[in-house]
Amino acid sequence: MSIEILTPRDVPLGGPRAMTVRRTLPQKQRTLIGAWCFADHYGPDDISSSGPGMDVPPHPHTGLQTVSWLFSGEIEHRDSIGSHAMVLPGELNLMTAGRGISHSEVSTPNTHILHGMQLWVALPGHARFTAPAFEHYVPQAISVDGATLRVFLGSLAGATSPVETFTPLLGAEIILDAGRTIQLDVDVTHEHGVILDEGTIDVDGNPVERAELAFREPGSDSLTVRNTGRTPARMLLLGGPPFGEQVVMWWNFMGRNHDDIAAYREAWQAGSTQFGTVDGYVTKDGVHGFRLPAPELPNARIQPRG
Repeated sequence: MSIEILTPRDVPLGGPRAMTVRRTLPQKQRTLIGAWCFADHYGPDDISSSGPGMDVPPHPHTGLQTVSWLFSGEIEHRDSIGSHAMVLPGELNLMTAGRGISHSEVSTPNTHILHGMQLWVALPGHARFTAPAFEHYVPQAISVDGATLRVFLGSLAGATSPVETFTPLLGAEIILDAGRTIQLDVDVTHEHGVILDEGTIDVDGNPVERAELAFREPGSDSLTVRNTGRTPARMLLLGGPPFGEQVVMWWNFMGRNHDDIAAYREAWQAGSTQFGTVDGYVTKDGVHGFRLPAPELPNARIQPRG
C-alpha cells in the first residue's frame, strides 16, 4: 500500500497572544482521514519563560467533535454547557459541538512545558445537530512488542475505548522503543494516518519526519511502524472508514454548504443563544465576558470538499 506524506504548516492559534501550531490536516490534497478533519501539533514549548502558552478565549463550534490530547502540561477547559475540566497528559477530553457550543482553553500556571495535539472529528449528517456534550476518559497503558499503547477511541491490539462515536474511529498514542518494529492489526476498511510527535520512524517502509502525517488508504489489515532512531518514538495513530460526505469547514464551523457557515457566523456575531455562554473565562488583562469575534467571510462562496 502506498503512503502519502502530509507536511505541516505553521498557523497562529487564538487571539492577540496567539501561539504557533503545526497543522497537518486539512490540506488541499486531503480534507479527511475517516471522520478526522483537523490535526494541530504544538510544543514542546517552555511557556514558563519564553512563550505565551495557550490562551484561546470563548469561541464557537458546530457539526464536529474536538479531541484534546496532551503529552505534557495542563489546559483548563470551560464550555457553555457548564463543563469545567483539566486536560492532562494521557487523558482524553472529547467535546461534541453538535448544533452549537462555545468553549475556552487556557494553559494553567502550573504548566512549564506545553506539548500536545488538538484534533477534530466531523459529525455525519444524521448527527450534526445533536445536543452538545462533553466526555472525559483515561485509557490504560498496554505493552505490545516494545511499544506502549493508549487507545482513546476505537479498538487496537486488544484494547477498546468505551467512548462512543458517531462514526467508527480509531485514536491511539503509541510510544515505540528505540530500534523496535511493531506490526499492528488494523481494520482493512479504514483509512489511517500516523502523526509523529518525536523520534524517527518509518511507516510501511516510508520515512516520516517530526509533525508529519503518513496517510494510507483502506485495503490492508496490518500497519508496520519501525523506530529507526536511538530514542523512543511517540506518535498518534488515527483511523476510520472513508467519511463519504462532503463538508465545508471554515474557522471553527463545520457545515455542508456556504449558507450553513454564513448563518453560523451571523448567529455567533449576534450573540445567539445557540452557542450559550462560557462562564469563568477572564483575559490576562482582567476582562470578563470576552469572546473571539469571527473573521470576515471570503468574497467567494466556500465550496464543499471531502
